[in-house]
Amino acid sequence: MSRETTVLRLISQSADYTRRLGEYLGKLAEAGDVYLLVGGLGSGKTCLAQGVARGLGVQQYVSSPSFVLIREHQGRLPFYHVDFYRLDRIEEIADLGLDDYLSGEGVCVIEWADKGMAVLPEEHLLVTMEYLSEDERAITMEPRGGRYVSLVNALSSVLEREGWGV
Repeated sequence: MSRETTVLRLISQSADYTRRLGEYLGKLAEAGDVYLLVGGLGSGKTCLAQGVARGLGVQQYVSSPSFVLIREHQGRLPFYHVDFYRLDRIEEIADLGLDDYLSGEGVCVIEWADKGMAVLPEEHLLVTMEYLSEDERAITMEPRGGRYVSLVNALSSVLEREGWGV
């Protein structure tokens, strides 16, 4: 793990590790947060989203919303889980009517967000995930905006306190 300015880079050793990382994010989440997840198939995006949901206190099982595009779950804050995987054109994404999710009272986590960057908020937490091996994933968190700089700094402090070697 390393931290340069406010960018946080980690190596996940397992799906459970990725979920725990997401859980910390969920516990630190505030209403209106937007987390954009980018990475190929099998890079851990859904595992991270499951952890965010757990950190928000969501009781239901969280699966990838690839076929329904958007799933809503209730926790400490509403959890909006969005997936652009099946969308190929920016117009399709723009037509989803995401404004209520992106500026609402909940936390919005978008998988395959790179497909819709042109219509997504400028301020967000960009999480890039990369498959390294069967058990390892590289995770880079880049804050875009003051709220997300604070979030990444708080997350780094929590990980350091918990012995994650940040």
